[in-house]
Amino acid sequence: MKLGIGSFTYPWAVGVPGHPPAAPLTALALCQRALDFGIHVVQFADNLPLHRLPESAREEVLSFARHHHLELEIGTRGVHAGQLTDCLALAQRVGTRFVRLVIDSPGYEPDPDTVLRDLRPHVERFRSAGLRLGLENHDRFSAETLVRLVETLGPDATGIVLDTVNSFGALEGPEAVLPRLAPYTLNLHLKDFTVRRIPSQMGFVVEGCPAGQGRLDIPRLLQRLTPASAHVPSFPLNAILELWTPRQASVEETVALEQTWAQESLHHLRTLLHD
Repeated sequence: MKLGIGSFTYPWAVGVPGHPPAAPLTALALCQRALDFGIHVVQFADNLPLHRLPESAREEVLSFARHHHLELEIGTRGVHAGQLTDCLALAQRVGTRFVRLVIDSPGYEPDPDTVLRDLRPHVERFRSAGLRLGLENHDRFSAETLVRLVETLGPDATGIVLDTVNSFGALEGPEAVLPRLAPYTLNLHLKDFTVRRIPSQMGFVVEGCPAGQGRLDIPRLLQRLTPASAHVPSFPLNAILELWTPRQASVEETVALEQTWAQESLHHLRTLLHD
């Protein structure tokens, strides 16, 4: 299992809506950070979509990646006309094995049957190309619903991008999600977290933290995901560090803390992952 970073390792540096940094992290700079860490996997998600960059900027990133032997992964959000077609074409070009998809987007929160209807034409194109569409467990759908989607669309052309925290939005923690989704997992988003009561004692806060400093049992997680997933036995998994860094007094302070957490997290994860 290879360790990687992505655009959601640095959401504040890339730019959280309403909180723009003075100098947003670019796609090329993200690749350079990977090299600085000795990392050779970089994932571009919907907050920094590689397929939406101007052609010259995208070509610069692809050339940089080829020169430095970086493995690129791409992702998007929403099922919009042309968007997944663009992602499929770019995936074939960069040599990635899947495209990560968050189903929901502004104004589009379909029920499972609508998801099946809308994704079927795209899945057929992915199947024909020998690629997979990776559905991320992003907040709303339960693990059982996600399994139903993958099984119905076909695990030969779809799978799961497993995020270790997102399913709290569906009232499911890692221990509930992992047994159901692990056999279909194409990609792992490693995100550690803490759970604490608010001062009034009437409620909880789920918050990010550096990998290895929270509630996530990372060794057990990795053990459950290795060897390769049952439905994708020849599909090597990459583990992408993601961070939910809480906002500090300023965007600049938040970006600095985010970088510190990235360094601490990668140092810890290297003691567990040997790619």
